[in-house]
Parts: sequence; structure tokens; C-alpha cells
Amino acid sequence: MILILALLIGVVAGHRTATPLAVVAWAAWLGRLPLAGGPLGFMGAPITPWLFTAAAIAELIGDKLPKTPSRKAPALLIGRLFAGGLSGAALGAAHGALVGGAAAGAIGALAGTFGGYAVRMRLARAFGRDLPAALLEDAFTIVASVLIVWAAA
Repeated sequence: MILILALLIGVVAGHRTATPLAVVAWAAWLGRLPLAGGPLGFMGAPITPWLFTAAAIAELIGDKLPKTPSRKAPALLIGRLFAGGLSGAALGAAHGALVGGAAAGAIGALAGTFGGYAVRMRLARAFGRDLPAALLEDAFTIVASVLIVWAAA
């Protein structure tokens, strides 16, 4: 079950890079994900949730700007794979499956990047513009991140 949740948090990271990391960090800091003393203990440090939350807010705003590059651009894709892998690793580590969680999260991020792009383009066409599709994607990302992480905790 934990590997499925790690895969799903990776899918979410394919939509928005920082939001799943922020939710994972908050869960670790609040003690819901037992990561202290392990290789991902830094996720529960007092500053980590705030840093990832700031990054998530910046990403939510930046995504709406006209010059924002495609999520499929190599550098952004690598970032999404890293975020999915780290988020999945954190969920997995809390259940003794760090490596499996990392792999599942990265695979999920790859699927979420391309699948999320396709869904967003279809929604944008249906709405006749991108903003409503982007806002729906934001809402999905936030809600899914919270539900997945809390299910894993």
C-alpha cells in the first residue's frame, strides 16, 4: 500500500513540484511521518516546511505567468522527478521502504508530468483559456497531496 501512495505522491509532483514536498515536510515536522533520525530527518526540521511552502506558493503563482516554461522542459522535468522521488522516499521511509518509495515516487512524477500536461491542455481547450484549468490543477495538487500524505502517515 505504501508504494502505491508513494507512486501517487509522485504523480502529484508531476503536476506541481513543491506542493507535495511542503505537505510531506509539514507531516514530518508535526510528527505524522516518523523521519527523525533517519536519512530524511531534515524533512522534519522546523525550517523545512516553511521553505517548501514558500517554494510551493511561488510555483503556484509562477505557473500562471505567460513566460513560464513547459513542465516537460528537461530542467523542470528533472526537478519533478527529484521532487516525486524525495516525496515518495519520505513516505516509504516512514514504513521501511525508502528506496522503493523513491523509485515509485519518481515513476509517478514522470507519469504525472506528461499526464498532467495532457489533462491541463484538454481542460484549457474546454474552458477556452488556461487560467481555469491551472486553478483546477492547483486545487487537485493541494487536496491530493494532503490526502495522500495523511493516508501514508
